[in-house]
Amino acid sequence: MPEPDRLAEVRVLSEQLPRFMRLVHALKTQQAGTDHRDRAALVLLHPLVRLGPLRQGALAELVHADPSTVSRHVAALVDQGLVRRVADETDGRASRLLVTDAGHAALESLRRERENHLDQVTAAWDAGDLATLTTLFGRLLDDITATLPSSIDAAAAPDPAEENR
Repeated sequence: MPEPDRLAEVRVLSEQLPRFMRLVHALKTQQAGTDHRDRAALVLLHPLVRLGPLRQGALAELVHADPSTVSRHVAALVDQGLVRRVADETDGRASRLLVTDAGHAALESLRRERENHLDQVTAAWDAGDLATLTTLFGRLLDDITATLPSSIDAAAAPDPAEENR
């Protein structure tokens, strides 16, 4: 049994996480309202960039989404020229999803938007506080990832390119 002070901190953290998730959802909703890109579909670009070309079914499993929803999102990504289907070299009847240059550019644009927003939000913070939050938040994400089934690990693992930013 954790000591009382630790238990109180864990309780506060457990109450903060749902608030954080609601705020992230609110930000996504706000951004989708001002930007006509389908942000839900764009989220699928992250694992495709990180893990390379994947079959659509594998992508749906990886992000724990309904295959029909992923199918609609993939169709939108293909229509927008952000992803293209390429033959699966192990099974010619199947295809894999490959992020195009335009898809990489869209992901880069999203990254810049996130960075700009976070830069504004933390503008009054000193560098040490920001570094502490970044380190501890990364550690929390890593430890949460370690408790998930292995099929999720690859999608939730940090992107090496983002670790260096």
